Amino acid sequence: MRLEEIERLQHWPGSGPDARRAVREWLQASGRRLVVADDDPTGTQTVRDVPVYLDWSAREMREAMTGGDPVFYVSTNSRSLPESEAADIGRDVGQALAAAASGVGARFLVASRSDSTLRGHFPGEVAALAEGAGLQPDGIIIAPAFFEGGRYTLGDVQFVARGREVVSAEQTEFARDPVFGYSSGNLREWVQEKTRGRWQKDDVLSISLRTLRDGGPDAVAETLCSCGGGQPVVVNAVCYADFDVFVLGLQKAEDSGRTFVYRCSASFVKSRGGFPDASLLQSDEISPSGGGVLVVAGSYVERTGRQLRVLLNSGAAAGRELRVEALMDEPEREREIRECSQWADGCLSGGRSAVVFTSRERLPLEGQAFLDAGRRIIAGLCEVVASVTVRPACVITKGGITSIEIARSALGAKRARVLGQILPGVPVWRLDEGSRWPGVPLVVFPGNVGDEGALLDAVRVACGGVAV
Repeated sequence: MRLEEIERLQHWPGSGPDARRAVREWLQASGRRLVVADDDPTGTQTVRDVPVYLDWSAREMREAMTGGDPVFYVSTNSRSLPESEAADIGRDVGQALAAAASGVGARFLVASRSDSTLRGHFPGEVAALAEGAGLQPDGIIIAPAFFEGGRYTLGDVQFVARGREVVSAEQTEFARDPVFGYSSGNLREWVQEKTRGRWQKDDVLSISLRTLRDGGPDAVAETLCSCGGGQPVVVNAVCYADFDVFVLGLQKAEDSGRTFVYRCSASFVKSRGGFPDASLLQSDEISPSGGGVLVVAGSYVERTGRQLRVLLNSGAAAGRELRVEALMDEPEREREIRECSQWADGCLSGGRSAVVFTSRERLPLEGQAFLDAGRRIIAGLCEVVASVTVRPACVITKGGITSIEIARSALGAKRARVLGQILPGVPVWRLDEGSRWPGVPLVVFPGNVGDEGALLDAVRVACGGVAV
């Protein structure tokens, strides 16, 4: 399929420009909080001025429930964990939310934000989150379309844009993921595969574009009110107007007493939370003083590799490989980390941007062994950043797992606030005062977002509009 076919479908008015304002007013009037349990921190790709909690302790969740924000994120980093540990975290988060809400008399909606290329712990993580929260959902909303990243759901198939070509997700590298691989981009078949037949493809409900566009919110609500027992519901969407109409219908179903948990993309959160469109952040909104940027790249996907090559070939930043082979060898590990951090200090002290990146070759491992090696590599990156003594103007982290671990482990942050986006689908956080570098902006750059020049563009904006 050519992207032009998708672009033709995107031209329809939907419910008009006031749809998301009505959604936000509904949230505020109902007193409900939309809680987004994010399996890596890239789910903030579409929102602005919203808090992110990296700690789901009772105290933090009470503050979240009583704060003035109708939407907040809990960043769990569960995609980096084995399924059993991810489920444990989901259960813990759900219990913390339920206890906090009960203590302050609040109500909440639950979104499990995950990858638009279908990687993540489904359905176990979603079931554990619902269980912990004490919910018995009538349906599980499956809404993975992510427009900023070129991901669309059409005819119940998840499509991924590659240039001007659009292919079904099973034709991409993401379907061959060593942990989360799958055989079909048809979401009904994907549900059957991931639930090991608990839900057959013919039992999965679907909200088609025709339902959205011809029937509107009432038709959506009618379909949603027919499901029960945690039945999966696939939402087709190629633009925000589709999600906006769906959410208006979803609210009608929820007003009638139906309960849903959402397994969704960042684009769905924007519609469900009633966030208006906003322009990209400018340099002076990110790092007004300018200066050297610290880039930390752990993502191993092909797109990140191409972006790194463009950045390093541009001369806008110096690069240093953190050798994975050395990180796996205890005698060499300490020296490799020390030399890498000292190199970064040297660059930053001279006002130059520094790029620390892991070896690009993927380890020949699968399943648990792959996850264990990944955790050791990420720990090495965190040790490098924790040892850097020169405060950068901005930190750019490439890869979702890399981003959350750098924020939480290397920089000691417990909270952040999303400022907005530096590029489409690339959020910027301001770290809390308790972090190691309080107030330093953190660019959470997903591994699979942006064209080949996107990382270079982000560095230039963060440096004040010029290559340093």
